[in-house]
Amino acid sequence: MSEHASAWFPDDIIRLIVTASADGILAVDGEGVIRLCNRAAEDLFARPAADLVGSPFGYPIAVGVSEIDLILPGGRKRVVEMRVTATTLHGKRLHVAALRDVTRRRDIERALQAALERQNIVLAVAAHELHSPLAAISVLAHVLRDNGAGLTQQRRAEITDRIIERIAYLQALVRKLLTASRIDAAGGSPVVEHVPVLEVVIEQLAGIEEKSRDVRVTCPEGLVAAVDRAEFCEMLANYLENAFSYGQPPVQIQGRAKAGWVEVRVIDQGPGVPTSFVPYLFERFRRGPGSERRTDGTGLGLWIVRNLAQANGGDAWYEPGTRRGACFCLRLRQAVATRAMSG
Repeated sequence: MSEHASAWFPDDIIRLIVTASADGILAVDGEGVIRLCNRAAEDLFARPAADLVGSPFGYPIAVGVSEIDLILPGGRKRVVEMRVTATTLHGKRLHVAALRDVTRRRDIERALQAALERQNIVLAVAAHELHSPLAAISVLAHVLRDNGAGLTQQRRAEITDRIIERIAYLQALVRKLLTASRIDAAGGSPVVEHVPVLEVVIEQLAGIEEKSRDVRVTCPEGLVAAVDRAEFCEMLANYLENAFSYGQPPVQIQGRAKAGWVEVRVIDQGPGVPTSFVPYLFERFRRGPGSERRTDGTGLGLWIVRNLAQANGGDAWYEPGTRRGACFCLRLRQAVATRAMSG
């Protein structure tokens, strides 16, 4: 304790204040100058008592409870709860402040609030996106039940195809919502294995059935990525869905090795992405201007691709097409091929 502090406070008061609480304790005079601090306050401010005592406190101080952002040496910040009482000592006004670091508590509260807000948004999006296809399925099923006998075989096949199409959309929506939930929960690490890129591309083409006729593939057979196979499949599936939903065929899938990385590009021949919207492409629930009127979608697909890519040590980004259209890129770590593509 400094000589200046001893002049203000008798030894027994100093000892009482210093030992009474594990919180940081400061005594601040009427001019806003620190006259006393305990060891906990030194730790909180990351400064020794010799620096604190006699220096301006630097924050508004009033009786009651408040929070301050305490700026530490080096620019770091702590959120501090401050409880202030006032007294008079030797005829002079004195504020005694008990300071408690609540940074972790505030971080947890903010994270919880953000999680709740995301959950509410997810529920709202799910309710909105589920309503239309479920209503369509209900109408079509009733048509088949009530008028089936009077429908031609071709008309029944068309209605059945519509139902199958709506069910496929619902399955894709649920898959995206579950993936988004898993990403938010940070549940588990990717199971990285050596995955032949061309093998995954062919699997995804089989999944889009007739649309695969409009896809051109350029990828060496020996190209192998170090990635979670299921997550790689999901990344490529979302890129292909995006190309057919917002672009136009033909769609190109290009795979190549570059400086120890695998780069996969999915290129369409559509109108491309407005320059003003490019910074928001990979944000959650963001969809391009006017896209709500043209096609179904949640705005989750590209956000999922980037998050999964980064979890696997890679990245995802957008480039304008060389002439027209959009080019969505994926970078994954390259692995040495250990087996030929099966088939």
